[in-house]
Amino acid sequence: MKLSRRNIMLSASAATLAKLAATDTASAAGPVATTTTGTSAAPRAGSYRPVRTPNGWTLPYTMRGGVKEFHLVAEEVEHEFGPGSKAKCWGYNGSTPGPTIEAVEGDRVRIMVTNRLREHTTVHWHGLLLPSGMDGVGGLNQPHIKPGETYAYEFTLRQHGTHMYHPHADEMTQMAFGMMGLFIIHPRVPDTPRVDRDYAILLHNWALHPGTYRPDPSIMTDFDVWTFNSKAFPAIESLVAATGERVRVRVGNLSMWNHPIHIHGPRFWITGGDGGRLPPSKWRSEVTEIVGVGQTRDFEFDAVAGDWAMHCHMSHHTMNAMGHDIPNTVGVDQSGVASKMNRILPNYMAMGQDGMAEHQSHFEMGHMPGPANTMPMMTGTGPHGNLEMGGMFTVIKVRDGLRPGDYSDPGWYPAPAGTVAQKVSSDPDFGTPVRRKPPA
Repeated sequence: MKLSRRNIMLSASAATLAKLAATDTASAAGPVATTTTGTSAAPRAGSYRPVRTPNGWTLPYTMRGGVKEFHLVAEEVEHEFGPGSKAKCWGYNGSTPGPTIEAVEGDRVRIMVTNRLREHTTVHWHGLLLPSGMDGVGGLNQPHIKPGETYAYEFTLRQHGTHMYHPHADEMTQMAFGMMGLFIIHPRVPDTPRVDRDYAILLHNWALHPGTYRPDPSIMTDFDVWTFNSKAFPAIESLVAATGERVRVRVGNLSMWNHPIHIHGPRFWITGGDGGRLPPSKWRSEVTEIVGVGQTRDFEFDAVAGDWAMHCHMSHHTMNAMGHDIPNTVGVDQSGVASKMNRILPNYMAMGQDGMAEHQSHFEMGHMPGPANTMPMMTGTGPHGNLEMGGMFTVIKVRDGLRPGDYSDPGWYPAPAGTVAQKVSSDPDFGTPVRRKPPA
């Protein structure tokens, strides 16, 4: 073989991979997860139901010598949060969040990470049991991955559950720019009861100031874009299911806030998260579950026909481009203000006298154009009018007779006659409601 710098480097890389493959997996930090069951036999191909990542995708792998090999590329990406709002973000393989990685408990995986950023990076495998040298904290567990370099991470998956990956180098900036992804490890022995639809959502927040095109990494609390899988409503895909199907929604949080996730309609259980699926005796029935920063939670429910909202219950997190220093004018008589202001600011509109519900309708009619590259605060239209939402909000659409594996949007729910709230009077003095008497 001709001796060249390229051949020397290829030989060195092959030797490094061979060394990784021979690593004693017994050195992995921590014990094997206590929820592991079954034999050591390799799982059958297709023995798990693949996860669906709304607005996202799953990373393919190549089998090399019995090892599942994935390849992540850290790079700048052009990303659209929703109609009218794009930004220069950082992510993996052309997207933020990066592609979802899926594998099976007991698999040996090798993850190649190529750095196409202009600064160094690493990848931390959040919540995984692995050797210390694979944990991805730059300077502590490994050298930083410099621009242009490719590093190999290799380890055996010794658990199952909902996990994440993200940098542990210049973390504040790189995560603020969108470098993150989901790592789903399926159990070797399939779950019972088995889920029919398995969704995965990653929570994040962004500071994209009006008229700017790159997220601000220095913001600590005043974020103005809140996302499911880096999309803000109404750009977030609906979650679709057939009536009676078992649905799991895996939620991970790599934002800088804790999020109380609320699902309308069907009763749901918290069945697991980072630690895998819990025994049924430890499931909790909830209507709202806080997913803390750095945590994952698995929500499961039996689908009930209808259109059901799913959202963060912090009301500002279901809005876009919130103004944080605007005076509260509710209850203030603004008659005459607009005409006077229009003398110096053409097209000025006085708003907020009776509440902020008018915001969406004024924006849609073109009466109040927003700043450049900024989504309206309230948006989205349903079968009965404006939804007045944004940010971390989507709809779970459940229909009778939906085919297994059909994820197409079924449209709005045709509610049976007599099951929709309806107007019974337009008189504000209607009826004889009981009111509390004022104190004497």
